[in-house]
Amino acid sequence: MDAPDAAVLGLTTVELTYIEKRVEHWIRFGQPVSDKVLDKRRRLVAFIPGSVFGFIRWTANDYGTVVSCFDIVHAAEPGAAFQTVPFVRPGGELLLDVSGWPKVRRVLEEIDAIEAQGFHPAEICPDHWRILNGRIAANVASRPYTRAMHKAWLARRRLLS
Repeated sequence: MDAPDAAVLGLTTVELTYIEKRVEHWIRFGQPVSDKVLDKRRRLVAFIPGSVFGFIRWTANDYGTVVSCFDIVHAAEPGAAFQTVPFVRPGGELLLDVSGWPKVRRVLEEIDAIEAQGFHPAEICPDHWRILNGRIAANVASRPYTRAMHKAWLARRRLLS
């Protein structure tokens, strides 16, 4: 599936790049519905509207890391407002947006803790990512995502649908 096909279907596409020791863009979590190889260094993955995914961007030069970013994106719904995100077309709602390795590491540790409880990070309450984003920005400790929080999220989601 190429980008025009993805746009017609309302999909959100993410360009992934890998150039050894220079550029790495990858999906940490989420469930793409397609994965197309563009060339030996680039791929294009696509997500359905409303899905959530974690996207990491890392770039280095001869002196070390230049960019270290982690975005958790809620894929754009057709006709809805969205934010632009580098390498994500058309964009989506940013649930979390951090830059700098210490902040990225903190998000990765949070994701590991969520997965250790048996939850898929794309399926948890989106508010948790928004709150974590604010706590990281304020440099305060985060609260762990719990089974009780997840149960409440599932009940709220059932009521909203």
